[in-house]
Amino acid sequence: MRFVSVRDLRGKSAEVWRDLPGEREMVITSNGRPIAILASVNESNLEESLAAFRQSRAVDAVAALQRASVVRGTDKLSMDDIEAEVAGVRRQRTG
Repeated sequence: MRFVSVRDLRGKSAEVWRDLPGEREMVITSNGRPIAILASVNESNLEESLAAFRQSRAVDAVAALQRASVVRGTDKLSMDDIEAEVAGVRRQRTG
């Protein structure tokens, strides 16, 4: 996988766009740190590519929530605890 700095993306954008279909993906970096991914798409795979990207982000978001739950200790709540919490929030909203 090719890494391209923001500076190179600005200064050599024609080269980046020309090479992208062959590379398939490129990682854009700023100060040596990854900040974005460029992925080659076309009309026939655009929707599939977007769906896969969105699914990947959703999986990552769920994993982050699970890690945060472990840190807070809420991963050990019982179903009764969860239902009580939901009921309490609902009472506050209607209250």
